[in-house]
Amino acid sequence: MDHFADRLRAAPQSRLQRGAAAEALALARELARRAQLAEEPGAQPREMPDAGMFAAADQITVAAHDLALVLGSEAEVAEAVRLVTEAQKRAGV
Repeated sequence: MDHFADRLRAAPQSRLQRGAAAEALALARELARRAQLAEEPGAQPREMPDAGMFAAADQITVAAHDLALVLGSEAEVAEAVRLVTEAQKRAGV
């Protein structure tokens, strides 16, 4: 996840506009959703706001760290890693 965030921070604005930032935001929202559901089962998760393309790297960093604090098994860790890896491929960074 840190590698993905670093690549986003180094990406040119044109790459962010072509979908990398949107992909990062979608990942951050999913990671945040999973963290919230683990912390408050049964509660309605709040959606992470769109803070702009230049904040996308920070948003995935925060969401991933929040999720890491509540993961309960190796399978959950592996699933989170898979989500990040796939999002980075789709983002092209």
